[in-house]
Amino acid sequence: MAAAPDPRPSDASSLAALQANSGSLPERLIAHLDMDAFYASVELLRYPELKGQAVVIGGRRMHEPRTLADGTREYSRLRDYTGRGVITTSTYAARDLGVFSGMGMMKAALRAPDAILLPTDFDAYRHYSRLFKAAVAEIAPVIEDRGIDEIYIDLGEIAGIREAVGFDPLGGVRAVAREIKNSVLRATGLTCSIGITPNKLLSKIASELDKPDGISLLLAPDDLQTRIWPLGVRKINGIGPKAGAKLQALGLETVGQLAAAEPAMLIAQFGKSFGAWLHEAAHGRDNRPVVTHSEPVSISRETTFERDLHAVHDRAALGAIFTRLCEQLASDLQRKGYLGRTVGIKLRFEGFHTVTRDLTLDLPTQDAQAIRRAAGACLKRVALDKRLRLLGVRMGSLSRPGQATEMRARAKRAPASTGPAPAENLSLF
Repeated sequence: MAAAPDPRPSDASSLAALQANSGSLPERLIAHLDMDAFYASVELLRYPELKGQAVVIGGRRMHEPRTLADGTREYSRLRDYTGRGVITTSTYAARDLGVFSGMGMMKAALRAPDAILLPTDFDAYRHYSRLFKAAVAEIAPVIEDRGIDEIYIDLGEIAGIREAVGFDPLGGVRAVAREIKNSVLRATGLTCSIGITPNKLLSKIASELDKPDGISLLLAPDDLQTRIWPLGVRKINGIGPKAGAKLQALGLETVGQLAAAEPAMLIAQFGKSFGAWLHEAAHGRDNRPVVTHSEPVSISRETTFERDLHAVHDRAALGAIFTRLCEQLASDLQRKGYLGRTVGIKLRFEGFHTVTRDLTLDLPTQDAQAIRRAAGACLKRVALDKRLRLLGVRMGSLSRPGQATEMRARAKRAPASTGPAPAENLSLF
């Protein structure tokens, strides 16, 4: 194993920004707040008698609890599930049994057959998401929304955060973190975990270190070496299964081993951009700002079938699903105020082989028929000789209506384009 590298990188967004002798805090103080088992925790508010039990979220409406004559509830069990579904999330008691989000229901049933199964309720999850974010914004308004259950928070300018409490130089930071957590709890009845470091990369990792209901501060010069380097490389957000497997094959299983690797070797193995990023990430370097607003890259709709469907034998069913997805996508675009030019499709066949195709239109649209027509053109470029288990439609190259008006004006001055043929001539189902 290579010798351990210097744990004190030089850039201002790393842990080395904390002066070891003076005890001063780094210029940037970034928090990552992650709600604890969010969907499951929302369900436990509704069914408090399930607290401490193994509960899996991801069932269908048929799995809603049944209220008996005596007022008690009867719950579905994971052992009774049949179908293709995957787990949306699970309680910590279920995770202790080896049942995690993204796992197939049938596989999970082998590990935890007695786990309680509940359907998803995204309206409720979105409601509690709005509540917790509003509660945080009252204390720390500079927030980057990262999804329904997590946010980044810039704490650098919060009053009192840099003040010591007694002999604790980080007392002000701890006090702000507790205030945020208490505010979230009061607003929602839910707990969260917070990691605070000089940057987003480290804070994302830190928020997982003391779950659930934890506060993790990585603000001392040796925290990178003692708390981050012993972790597996997959703990770095951005290192996926393939890169993780390749790093393991190279003998780089921990973040510390990755930090000790020669940058030239990483670049040779992973390419200039990703290889250089691996070296920086392992040393805790990340200069990304907290972005309070960002435009989405794309908007999509997809569905996984309960059974594999055949393009010929199930043509009518697939056609209806395909059209409905395009209509739902158009509705999403209209509701969010976007148009798009690049229509794409996603198909996953039996054996989990996935194929994508896309088509860029002359002008942006949010019209369901135009999306269906372009998606049908994409579909015609795929060999549908195997059964399908997933179908999806995506719209990229997004723009706002004002931008689209200008594009249409330019298009009128340009030669006309024939565009795709009508949908009935392009769709295979």
